[in-house]
Amino acid sequence: MVETVLNPTAVEEVASGRDTYVKAYRLMLLARILDDKFASLYRMGKIHGGVFLGRGQEALSAATGLALCKGDIFAPLIRDAAGRLAFGEPLLDAVRTYLGSPQGPMRARDGNIHRGRPKEGLMAMISHLGAMISVVNGALLAHRFKGITETVGAACIGDGATSTGAFHEAINQAAVEKLPLVLIVANNQYAYSTPTHLQFACGSLLDKAAGYGIAGQTVDGTDLSACLEVVSDAVGKARSGRGPQMVMAGLLRLCGHGEHDDAGYVDPALKRAPLGRDCLKAAESGLIQNGWADEQVLAAWRNAAIQKVEEAVAQVQREPAPDPYKEEWCALASKHLSEGFQTG
Repeated sequence: MVETVLNPTAVEEVASGRDTYVKAYRLMLLARILDDKFASLYRMGKIHGGVFLGRGQEALSAATGLALCKGDIFAPLIRDAAGRLAFGEPLLDAVRTYLGSPQGPMRARDGNIHRGRPKEGLMAMISHLGAMISVVNGALLAHRFKGITETVGAACIGDGATSTGAFHEAINQAAVEKLPLVLIVANNQYAYSTPTHLQFACGSLLDKAAGYGIAGQTVDGTDLSACLEVVSDAVGKARSGRGPQMVMAGLLRLCGHGEHDDAGYVDPALKRAPLGRDCLKAAESGLIQNGWADEQVLAAWRNAAIQKVEEAVAQVQREPAPDPYKEEWCALASKHLSEGFQTG
C-alpha cells in the first residue's frame, strides 16, 4: 500500500483559498441582503433620495475590498457595498447614512453612497464619474511625499466613466508618476441606459489603458474565484512597484441604475448570456461543488446575515433624527476654524 504524502504548502494554499472564498461569499451575501433591505425601505418611503444596488457586481466588489490591506486607499462606487464591508466599513455606517441618522459618518448631511472615512483610507464618493481616480492619485502622492511605502490605492469605476475627461487625465497622471493605482472597471454593459456600443469604439476597454502605458487584465465578473485571483494579482503588482494596473470585469447589472429605474432598456439577450449570470448564485454553486458548504450551512449563513441587517436597521430607527436648529452648519473638516469653536 502506497501512502499519499501531502505537500504542507499545497494543503495550506488550499485552506487559504477556501477561507478567502468563504469570507468573500459571506460578504457578498451580507451586501445583497443589505441592498434588498434598502430597496424595501425605499419602497416604503423610509429612505429619501436614491437607492443604488450592487446586484450582480458583488464578486468583483468583495474581491477588491479583500485584496487591500489596512493603510491602503479605497474609492468605492455606488454598487460597492460588498467591497466597503470587505475593506472594514461598519454595517451601521451604511444604514445610518441611508436613514439619515446624525450618528453616521456624514452626520446626516449627505445621503446614500457619499459616505466615507478618509482618515481610514475609505474615500467618500464624488458622483461625477471618473473623478475619484484623481482623488486616489492625490492620496498616493501624499503617501509618497510622507515616505509611506508599499500602499496601494484602488479606484472603482464603470464603463461609462472611461469616456470622461477625468478618467483620461487621471490615468495619464498615474502612469507618468508610476503610482500604485489599481483601477477596477465594472463593464456592466450600460452607462445608466446607454449601451457600450454607443459609448466607445475600441475593441476592449483595456485598449484605453494600453494607450497610456498601463498594464491591464480582464476577468469574468460573475466568477468569484477568478475575481479573487485577478484582483489580488493586480494589487500585488502595484504594491511591488510595477506601476498602475487596470482590471476590466465583464458582467451585467442585474437591476436598474437605481430603484427608481426599471431597466427596461436592457437587452433580454444579455440577461440570458453568461454575462447575466448572478455572481452570488454562482458562488454558492462553487461552495457546494468544492464541498466547502452545503444547503444547511448556506441557510445558516443567510439567516445570520439577515439578523445582522435587521438588528442594524432596528437600532438606527431608534436613533433620534437630525435637528437642523441644533446643527453647526460648517464643514466637518474645518469645524475647528469656525467662529466660536471651543477647544475645551
